[in-house]
Amino acid sequence: MSFPNHRPRRLRTTPAMRRLTAEYRLAPADLILPAFIREGLSEPSPITSMPGVVQHTTESLKRAAAEAVELGVGGIMLFGVPAVRDARGTASLDPDGVLNKAIRDVRAEVGDDLVIMGDVCLDEFTDHGHCGVLDSDGYVDNDATLEIYGQMAVAQADAGAHVLGPSGMMDGQVAVIRQALEESGHKNTVILAYAAKYASAFYGPFREAVDSQLKGDRRTYQMDAANRREAILEVELDLEEGADMVMVKPAMSYLDILADIAAMSPVPVSAYQISGEYAMIEAAAANGWIDRRGAITESILGIKRAGANTVLTYWASEVAGWLKES
Repeated sequence: MSFPNHRPRRLRTTPAMRRLTAEYRLAPADLILPAFIREGLSEPSPITSMPGVVQHTTESLKRAAAEAVELGVGGIMLFGVPAVRDARGTASLDPDGVLNKAIRDVRAEVGDDLVIMGDVCLDEFTDHGHCGVLDSDGYVDNDATLEIYGQMAVAQADAGAHVLGPSGMMDGQVAVIRQALEESGHKNTVILAYAAKYASAFYGPFREAVDSQLKGDRRTYQMDAANRREAILEVELDLEEGADMVMVKPAMSYLDILADIAAMSPVPVSAYQISGEYAMIEAAAANGWIDRRGAITESILGIKRAGANTVLTYWASEVAGWLKES
């Protein structure tokens, strides 16, 4: 007698069986919460294109960080929105500037119970919205920008950041930051390099979140969506310069890139589920077109399945709460 091979279906028969045989699982510690703090706010300010996400005050950010600790979230990535900008982003270097103060406040609130990460980039701080200083022709001056990145990294490490996330895609940024950290005594500060960061159409809501002043685009220094092999080169360069972790950004349209990098990277790999990915799911769910919780969970599982060790997602605390419930 021959029997049809129903083994795969037998392993799907009940929720308990599916849990038992799942190849990939989510855990709260896999998740990193991106969070925005805006200078001068008296109460949190909702971001219209990202329902449920706000620009924080000092107090609301500390509460969000404490909640993340309670839920077991792995880390928090901080972005600052200053009241005053200039061509060189000098507010990024002020020890009492919005981002450095936020790092210091969150570190005082949660200590080492949450990995505190700072965004090392000038786009939030410049009056032109680019990730670096501009030369006389209006192009980003790579080397002049690196000098500021080194100072910015030290300022964030001094404030208490455990991890620095250079996201500007400047050539040599990891090496400059690593040298600056070593020379300032911050030998244990981790660098999470935005190694494969693409010029994406899905960043729109983030630009509202940080009140970006950008006119035009960043295609001269962020990666082209058409290129796959180039991502490996970018990662290899950052690893040679001393990156402790690497990131792919965005996640959704770049899962092939993520899988390539996960297959070759000797260090942990992160992926950033960016603002546009968040906004699309929230909008579709609000219209009743998709199941919100199912779509959120599936989207993050897909990123994990492609090879990410950790996922930056605006749903980090909410998903961690679901995982604790289950």
